[in-house]
Amino acid sequence: MTVSEPPSGPPVETDVLIIGSGPAGASAALFLSTLGVDNVMVTKYRWTANTPRAHITNQRTMEIFRDVGIEQQVLAEATPHELMGDTVFCTAIAGEELGRIRTWGTHPARHADYELASPSWNCDIPQTYLEPILVKNATQRGTQTRFATEYLSLEQDADGVTARVRDRFTGHEYDIRARYLIGADGARSRVAEDVALPMRGELDTAGSMNITFSADLAEHVAHRPSVLYWVVQPGANVGGIGTAAVRMVRPWHEWMIVCGYDVRGEPPVLDDDGATAIVRRLLGLPELDVKITGTSLWGNNEQYATRLQSGRVFCAGDAVHKHPPSNGLGSNTSIQDSYNLAWKLAAVLRGQASEELLATYTAERAPVAEQIVLRANRSGREFGRFFEALGIAEPGSDAEMVENMEQRKAATPDGVAKRDALRSAMELKDYEFNAHGVELGQFYESAAIVADGCARPEPERDPELYYQPSTIPGSRLPHAWVGDSTRKLSTHDLAPATGFTLLTGITGQVWKDAADKVAHELGVELNTVVIGPGREITDLYFDWSRLREVEEDGVLLVRPDKHIGWRSRRLPADPTSALHEAMSSILGSSARA
Repeated sequence: MTVSEPPSGPPVETDVLIIGSGPAGASAALFLSTLGVDNVMVTKYRWTANTPRAHITNQRTMEIFRDVGIEQQVLAEATPHELMGDTVFCTAIAGEELGRIRTWGTHPARHADYELASPSWNCDIPQTYLEPILVKNATQRGTQTRFATEYLSLEQDADGVTARVRDRFTGHEYDIRARYLIGADGARSRVAEDVALPMRGELDTAGSMNITFSADLAEHVAHRPSVLYWVVQPGANVGGIGTAAVRMVRPWHEWMIVCGYDVRGEPPVLDDDGATAIVRRLLGLPELDVKITGTSLWGNNEQYATRLQSGRVFCAGDAVHKHPPSNGLGSNTSIQDSYNLAWKLAAVLRGQASEELLATYTAERAPVAEQIVLRANRSGREFGRFFEALGIAEPGSDAEMVENMEQRKAATPDGVAKRDALRSAMELKDYEFNAHGVELGQFYESAAIVADGCARPEPERDPELYYQPSTIPGSRLPHAWVGDSTRKLSTHDLAPATGFTLLTGITGQVWKDAADKVAHELGVELNTVVIGPGREITDLYFDWSRLREVEEDGVLLVRPDKHIGWRSRRLPADPTSALHEAMSSILGSSARA
């Protein structure tokens, strides 16, 4: 049935309308509902993701899940950190190994970096398992979730946005009126297109094919646990994201193969028999019992938006950063987009901040979108060094490919050179699999950050590979364990997403009185935590005193998204005035008024 005329009666009304229920949309709904913001989330699909897609969940995202109280739910469904990392390069799963890389911080030399940086460990949770957790918690906390509801169009004015949607079950069309709208409708975002967000880069630079299947591979992989096994063999497609990847979905019986195809030609069409043949060949197990559970095609993209907002419409996730899955940055960045945006919308809707604050979403997140799109595509291209080392970068016959790969075993100068080249190529992949600085080192510069005149510290190590903590305004709050004799907390636990937090020491106790006055004057939540012996929170390992980069009587102002909004390195003559000025600057001109 199709309803051609608009229904009678007023439109559905809400504060924020979210289009899409993927990682960006569902997390936006969860964050807004946690903050008490009325919101409606619609998706054209009848349920959450039906293919595993995104899976690597990094420490920054797990910190966010910790903040909103779902970290343990995620961990209960996830493959844990210790099973993620023996990434294998081989001629087949049951064939010869070309080498391994310890990834996602599982190498002993990197493990401490990850442990010191965060209260949370990374994990592997397929999108099919993560999305229901996000949607469930968002809906339980107040989100009105509407499945099988398709976004059609929008119109915005000075007071809000009116979106036209269609119930895909009945064909009924109706309007939803919101103060603000978030377009989280994926890489082919109709919302981003409708508001003409400027994009840079290209779509469909290469083609990739997914084959999901069930098979018991424990005998071949449990002793070298990983989420990724890369296969190079005659007949395996070299293209798309590199070579054929065998990805663990659930250990060790649910899997997905990703291989490339020529996007300029006809797309491949596979039946179960054809898919089974590919699976068995890449696994090197011609008699294996395989159950094909699905196939799909997708394009590799290298595109990002240079502006994430148009009036009262914002876009997040794949709608504004489109890239291959290299580095595992997709869903993580999408969720972090929404985490940045949600508290700002809440502050404006509560009348605590001016709309100037919302403009900082683009200022802070557009550079991140650009960085991760370029990094992911660069990681994909870095496979070229691997192919060159094996002598298979140029097209050739299957026999030539095998012969070139065999040369790495030779007791000859050429063999030595090939082995050295292969080792160097494998080391380069650290930038894909251990890019800790990319994951945790996001730094913001905007009107919602009050600079203190200090320059960012020079990196002591490669800033893409290594995270370097700092409290200079714009940085993520460093993690340290604090607490008392009965409990241990992260500094992140001291600064909840529901408000702003001041962190100071015993001689900075006066900041609490200043915070109480400023909170009352501006109508915001502004809590003070004094860290020191005899106080509720103690610097258990003396790590915080080394990380805070301010004097004991100085202060850090932590925003709801755990980024440092302002700091005073020592106690000023008038702390109340200094704090009021900083908070007003962050919140915008209406707060100053």
